[in-house]
Amino acid sequence: MEVQSRLDALGLKLPAATNPKGSYTNCVRTGNLLYVSGKGPDGGRSDAPRGKLGQEFDVQQGYEFARATGLDILAAVEKELGTLEKVTRVVKLQGFVNATDDFERHPAVLDGCSDLMVEVFGSKGVHARSVFGATSVRGNLPIIIDSIFECAEL
Repeated sequence: MEVQSRLDALGLKLPAATNPKGSYTNCVRTGNLLYVSGKGPDGGRSDAPRGKLGQEFDVQQGYEFARATGLDILAAVEKELGTLEKVTRVVKLQGFVNATDDFERHPAVLDGCSDLMVEVFGSKGVHARSVFGATSVRGNLPIIIDSIFECAEL
């Protein structure tokens, strides 16, 4: 099943790709790899969630924030490649969870993005990953995720 069909079947629509707010670019291509800069669940909105897991937000909310971040990642990939059909593999996700010192459910939060990648790309969405707790992240967002994709025809 092609990627757009999966998105439609899941009832998902990609947001407009956000632009970097600093001296960097959304994506860098090298060889057949596409590196995507860290994204959060803000989608460029002024009403983005702000706060820490274990304080303002619980694990389920964090999961949903990670899923929304995954959609923003996919929007950046689609903007860069012209189509998500060129993705041959999700290689790696790396999450930074803005959390209290005693929060320990970081993997459950990042599962929101991981599950989305598998739902959208099937077996090509299974990936390596790492997740870290952070005492602060840009804009006090609850999570930031960077990612690496393998692509055809780069």
